[in-house]
Amino acid sequence: MAGRNFVNLNMNPCKMCMPMGAALAFKGIENSILLLHGSQGCSTYIRRHMTGHYNEPIDIGSSSLSEEGTVYGGESNLKKGLKNIIKVYNPDIIGVATTCLAETIGEDIKRIVTEFKEEEEIKNLKIVPVPTPGYSGTQFEGYFSALKAMVEELAKNNKPNGRVNIIVSNLNPGDVRNIKEILEAFKISYTMFPDVSETLDAPYSKDYKRIPPGGTKISDIVNMPGASATIEIGYTISKELSPGQYLMDHWGVKLYRCPMPIGIENTDLFLSILSEIKGKPVPEKILKEKGRLIDGMIDSHKFNSEGRAVIYGEPELVHALGKLCFENGIKPVLLSTGSQNKVIGQIVLPKNFEEKPVVIDDADFDTIREKANSLNANILIGSSDGKVITEKDGIPLVRVGFPVHDRVGAQRQVITGYNGTLRLLDEITNTLIENKYNKYRKSMFDKYYEDDEARNEAKNVKNEAKNEVENRFEIEANEVKNGAKQKKEEATIDEKTLTHPCFSGGCQNARMHIPVAPACNISCNYCNRKYDCQNESRPGVTSKVLTPEEAVEKFIYVRQKVQNLKVIGIAGPGDALANFDDTKKSLEMIRSVDPDITFCLSTNGLMLMHYADEIIRLGVTHVTITINAIDPKIGALIYREVNFMGVKLTGEKAARVLLANQLAGLRYLSSRGIVCKVNIVMIKGVNDNHIESVVEKVKEYGAFMTNIMPLIPAAGSVFENMPMTSNKELNDLRKKCNIHLKQMYHCRQCRADAIGALDEDLSSEFMNDKCVAPCTEKAKVDKDNVYTFAVASKTNIYVDQHFGHSEGFYIYKYSKSGVELIEQRMISKYCTGSEDCNHEDKIQAILKTVSDCNAVIAMRIGYQPLKELEKAGVKVIQTCERIEDAVRNAMEGLSNTGQVDLVV
Repeated sequence: MAGRNFVNLNMNPCKMCMPMGAALAFKGIENSILLLHGSQGCSTYIRRHMTGHYNEPIDIGSSSLSEEGTVYGGESNLKKGLKNIIKVYNPDIIGVATTCLAETIGEDIKRIVTEFKEEEEIKNLKIVPVPTPGYSGTQFEGYFSALKAMVEELAKNNKPNGRVNIIVSNLNPGDVRNIKEILEAFKISYTMFPDVSETLDAPYSKDYKRIPPGGTKISDIVNMPGASATIEIGYTISKELSPGQYLMDHWGVKLYRCPMPIGIENTDLFLSILSEIKGKPVPEKILKEKGRLIDGMIDSHKFNSEGRAVIYGEPELVHALGKLCFENGIKPVLLSTGSQNKVIGQIVLPKNFEEKPVVIDDADFDTIREKANSLNANILIGSSDGKVITEKDGIPLVRVGFPVHDRVGAQRQVITGYNGTLRLLDEITNTLIENKYNKYRKSMFDKYYEDDEARNEAKNVKNEAKNEVENRFEIEANEVKNGAKQKKEEATIDEKTLTHPCFSGGCQNARMHIPVAPACNISCNYCNRKYDCQNESRPGVTSKVLTPEEAVEKFIYVRQKVQNLKVIGIAGPGDALANFDDTKKSLEMIRSVDPDITFCLSTNGLMLMHYADEIIRLGVTHVTITINAIDPKIGALIYREVNFMGVKLTGEKAARVLLANQLAGLRYLSSRGIVCKVNIVMIKGVNDNHIESVVEKVKEYGAFMTNIMPLIPAAGSVFENMPMTSNKELNDLRKKCNIHLKQMYHCRQCRADAIGALDEDLSSEFMNDKCVAPCTEKAKVDKDNVYTFAVASKTNIYVDQHFGHSEGFYIYKYSKSGVELIEQRMISKYCTGSEDCNHEDKIQAILKTVSDCNAVIAMRIGYQPLKELEKAGVKVIQTCERIEDAVRNAMEGLSNTGQVDLVV
């Protein structure tokens, strides 16, 4: 697809890999087991998905290829795996499927399997090799590849047996049982291939069996060439992968191909084939089921006519569901599959359907979500993987197909035949009805209801502010005044989001904060902005406040040095909207220099409603709002004072007015297409148990994501002695809130003059002015004393690295001759992931490395390692300056506390 966003293609694809399909196929064969030739994680991935959907224990073997096998070949691993499988499970048939790794290194599994059978003198055990590289297709192709491989390997007896081969697509056990009941109603002798009706939905039993009973017998597969006909429920599968086509080409077995029997037309076709083969009319019992389905279609047609469906999943299922929607007046506005399949686009449209569906193959959910919103879809039909769209955009989901992880009983679902179609149609119709009435009531509530208390508070403060808050919700989204025409080819907001390092995790583009906003209109208990210096790394700190003219001059200079600079942000050191004249002037001047740069700003939200339209006119596409509480009682504990339109407020009254403006601004900007992130400072004992409620509320008001940040107890602030939050506590809360809204895990809590990528701050390279805070003179040391410091640095020029990210320390000594580098000591990085940042062995090893040092100097350090170092008597100094200056300042600090002896 031209212009496709490939960022999420491998993060959230609308497909699973080929080995998954092979596993599903072999699970339908009696006393069989699958062995994956590849790394161990592949089998774990498949078992996890299948166990979650079928709620049954799933065993899949693995050859456990490691680095050695990858380099020298995995033949010995595969043979050992086969021996263990035979010993433990004693199967009648083993499927050997490859993975990406095995195929990439060129493993010849057919040769290896042949050699193994000769070496072990295996006679009766069937071993079927199936090449299934994950990059060559999806589970749909893997499923039919495995079926065809079994037919090629086993189907050898063409003696006529009067049976009918029924080759089914990937269906739930409930549907397989339903089709078997239809066959039995016709009194047809059949071979169901594969048959998962018992193997993946077994009855309760006290005795555990490694391989559950049931499945297609090997002897029945052997006799498939002797059948009178084959019915292949696989209308969208290519001839090259068709087991039925193989039986017809090699053994002359008559082939009938039909879609999944879902809906009137498809089920009629399936039954007509059975009737032709058997020479009997459709049984009366089944005709009554058809009558009930038609009656149900009549009952629901007035609701279904409003349906605009997005259908996704395996090609066979998408094809059948699309026809079902057409039959019932539901408009399938989008048909999408992760496979590369053209058949689903060949559905014949009914005469009265003027709106042709958009058809996408090789799709991912990023694309599906974009299309669902642009096509005004009001229902999703597919697997539970699509729930991400429901969570973000509120489009309800009818769960059909594989996998369904967030519901019980998916394996028992019946959607085939007249009876299954009626059950599915009822669910679709009821979902449309529920969505209609739920959204209707909510839209009326949002439009006409107002919080009296908040209105009265705003009225008491300023009538002008009251009117803005009161009326803003009803302002229509007209064209932005005097704005967008400035750019000839401006990138879309979505594209800008992908290139914004704060809004798109993993993005390595650079951003530049211009510190043009020193004033602030609220006073937070965790903030102390008077320390304007080069030596501290936290929000609200800058080495110098710039005028708009200086900001533009610096931007032009930085842009020449930093090639991937994509974003200009205003994040203080106060509040961007409390200094709006300078904020506005700075952005206008920079826009005249660079029309394509992305603008973002951070604000406490107090004046957001007042300047919302101006923000849009300036071309700001991304706004960050700090909302620490939605309960005024908790807000009163965080905010000391709020200065709103010249009136100073305190306590709950201040928190209530602040919140009203924050939420009103968030809703309005989101409705106008501005991407809004909400920052929340996690303050232990104050709002930590309240944050999940904040996330839920801001999601309701249109937030794109939230960023939960740990409190940095700033010296001189009210909260300077508050306990810090550990990395584990922080990430546990982020994960908990992630079910509600996308979370930012990569925040670095930047300075107001930060420059560069998030993981590589370059601001110190552009600090031309000296520190405005009192700096220390060179300390004088006793001639016999030498002091050492362990410095975390990427460049060995500046203190520019987080303690947890450092893989080594530069060891500096301070003596009468000055500051001098001694050596570099390497360590194991303390933080390698959210679950691995508090390892006892790591901190002990680091303590041993720096035990002879007077202090550790780092740009930032987490709460847990800080406690451990202080507990061991190692002083920690957090700063962000040249290393020589940092060491001298550290010496001065240590001398003031009596920890070193200086000659004064």
